[in-house]
Amino acid sequence: MARYDHREIEPRWQGFWAENDTFATPTDRTKPKYYVLDMFPYPSGSGLHVGHPKGYVATDVVARAKRMQGFNVLRVMGWDSFGLPSERQAEREGKHPREITERNITTFKGQLSGLGLSYDWGHELATSDPKYYRWTQWIFLQLYKTGLAYQAEVPVNWCPALGTVLANEEVKDGKYVETGDPVERRSMKQWMFRITEYAEKLLEGLDDLDWPEGIKQMQREWIGRSEGAQFRFAIADSDASFEVFTTRPDTLFGCTYAVLAPEHPLVEAITTEAQAEAVAAYREVAGNMSDRDRTSQAADAPKTGCFTGAYCINPVNGDKVPVWIADYVLASYGTGAVFACPAHDERDHAFATTFGLPIVEVVKGGDDVQAEAYTGDGPHVNSSFLDGLDIAAAKTAIIGWLEENGHGHGTVQYRLRDWLFSRQRYWGEPFPLMFTEDGEIVPVPETDLPVTLPELMEFKPTADGRPPLARAEDWVHTTTPDGRPAVRETNTMPQWAGSCWYYLRFITPNNDEAAWDRDEENYWMPVDLYVGGAEHAVLHLLYSRFWHKVLFDLGLVSTSEPFQRLFNQGMIHAMSYNDSPDGRGKFYYPNEVEEQGGTWVAKADGREVFTKVMKMSKSRYNVTNPDDMCEQYGADALRLYELFMGPLEDGAMWEDSGVAGTRRFLDKAWRLFHGDNVVDGPVANKDVERALHSAIQKVTEGVSSLRFNTAISEMMIFVNEALKADKVSKDWLHAFVRILAPFAPHLAEELWRGLGETETIAYAAFPEVDEAKLKQDTITLAVQVNGKVRANIDVDAGASKEDILAAAKSEENVQRYLAEGTLRREIVVPGRLVNLVVK
Repeated sequence: MARYDHREIEPRWQGFWAENDTFATPTDRTKPKYYVLDMFPYPSGSGLHVGHPKGYVATDVVARAKRMQGFNVLRVMGWDSFGLPSERQAEREGKHPREITERNITTFKGQLSGLGLSYDWGHELATSDPKYYRWTQWIFLQLYKTGLAYQAEVPVNWCPALGTVLANEEVKDGKYVETGDPVERRSMKQWMFRITEYAEKLLEGLDDLDWPEGIKQMQREWIGRSEGAQFRFAIADSDASFEVFTTRPDTLFGCTYAVLAPEHPLVEAITTEAQAEAVAAYREVAGNMSDRDRTSQAADAPKTGCFTGAYCINPVNGDKVPVWIADYVLASYGTGAVFACPAHDERDHAFATTFGLPIVEVVKGGDDVQAEAYTGDGPHVNSSFLDGLDIAAAKTAIIGWLEENGHGHGTVQYRLRDWLFSRQRYWGEPFPLMFTEDGEIVPVPETDLPVTLPELMEFKPTADGRPPLARAEDWVHTTTPDGRPAVRETNTMPQWAGSCWYYLRFITPNNDEAAWDRDEENYWMPVDLYVGGAEHAVLHLLYSRFWHKVLFDLGLVSTSEPFQRLFNQGMIHAMSYNDSPDGRGKFYYPNEVEEQGGTWVAKADGREVFTKVMKMSKSRYNVTNPDDMCEQYGADALRLYELFMGPLEDGAMWEDSGVAGTRRFLDKAWRLFHGDNVVDGPVANKDVERALHSAIQKVTEGVSSLRFNTAISEMMIFVNEALKADKVSKDWLHAFVRILAPFAPHLAEELWRGLGETETIAYAAFPEVDEAKLKQDTITLAVQVNGKVRANIDVDAGASKEDILAAAKSEENVQRYLAEGTLRREIVVPGRLVNLVVK
């Protein structure tokens, strides 16, 4: 028998699939469709490690099974190829980002192809390709025409070292999270999207999506819908005033101070001369903190603030209360001002305690509001016409009073902020806009798209702080369609732009007349299964949903949501070795350390090394290259191990030995198909047939539920059972190889040909389970006496309770224990056990 040689078999079948365009997207529209999509990768210079393919292999199993089940499958791959990392790598190497990107894509594509992933490479795309970003610019213009894109002076996170604006999520403790470069706050004119106008639609759309509930909740919290009241406080002895929004207007009688954001436009005007110096100093410190840092401080962190010297008037009782500024209030959220009721808000209580401000109880129920805020329900006190009412009733009453007296109104607000859409870097999509000498904004005609990037080799901002594109003088200076002099917008779009809509371009990526073919979009959308990491839970998914809903409202797409089902695969971790217990010291490769007497040490100098399970990362020296695994064990073995490690959504610890284990299973399958006992026609063996149909059932269910580890386990059981048989029917092998094919496609193709088939297995009919063959003639039950197993009995699968008890009590060992007392209870758990209780 020839051995299973993956090094010969796998490249041969990969060549066959490529040569025959086996996975080309079907054009027959009479069949049901299935659109399965991976979150496309950013092609970094480090390539893939074994943690990356987990989701790709899972979607490939689904895609291959769906083809065999008669579906038209759209299975595609592309590259999220714009972005700052390529620009930085290009600077380090003295090359153009395009060259870096193309090199990295070649590496990624080779690695993915080596895994036997069944992509239609004829649909490949890259967001940095002008043929692609032509349509990204076109979509931007559609949003611009509707008024959803606008320019505004906004405070931004500016990184001088990178010369660009960073998102709040990219800044922590005043530094860029990726590099540690300092970040400062600046006010800059930026392009923004009015995503807030879609807040309610984005919330409502979540209800009907088949997404993990945790992901939907994260989006709900990011959008942050709040029902409450908005009303105005007048500044004492002044014509000035400010508005606040609160979800607890019922506590207004307990207001003892108000707080403005340090950057609130009213601060400078109301600050007294005595407080001016302190306020200015505090504003400078707060101004250099990111919004994220200001709002994510721990609950027990020291509270900071500064009194302005001004007072405002509580609209419900006329009390004068001091006006403070504090960094936890943001001008960009709500109205940039809050009123404080420290008796019933933990943050307000901590602030009031820190600065010695009054605490007035207005909701009964707490032990001592001077010591601790009470946030529960109860009757209102010290609240005039609200006294005795619970929170819900008091809210209704106070909102009615505010509206009747012209002080405010009930309203809904959202935590969601408008989307900052500008970046001051080179490697991104140019905006299709120009500015005339009098400041008019003129869109580039759609017929002139794309506005391509000019060729530059210097990617830093200009000496006067303008974005890198400003260096391309000939490109910047242009004319409007009517011949007026103009200059182009020199900011670029963020990396989110290209990833917001790629699932639509994948449908008809070579269409030069439109971003997507409307009939094809109507057939393929929505995406039936979208798989990727949970790290994209909020921003990518939220931005994509926003663009899609705008396109839906414009009548350009047929569905209101892009991704019907979302699944987040778990992360693969690996052991790391570091000379510091906290993992912040020097990392070592596994072959640089050894265990001595229970302690890990560095081979070179004997220094103690500490082990820690961490996310795979090249910087942590704990990465395993999938190419190495494919070379040693084969791509099919790697594919199986990625899915056999545990439930797909769970994290898992990588072990090279696990790939060796799945390879042994494939070797067994090879021996089964090449055994001398393989015969034509049926073979009478109910145990093998039961194992086969149990495997068919589990694989079929696993493709739908993405429970692949149990499906693989059932296939292993079948192989082991069949190897014990005296004769092996080719009928069994025909069925088994078809459920193996989605998981181990190279081996399956080889075995399929060995059975005499001449066409690819990729479109062979998926076998159906025969329920009758799952039934067992006899079953084995454990017999317990007082909870301890004393015997096992074989009974007919349909035996009655009386027959089961009779068989149990007839066992000699059971009778011995029954004789020790009086039989009090007889318990039969169908299909599992018998328990006899003796006292």
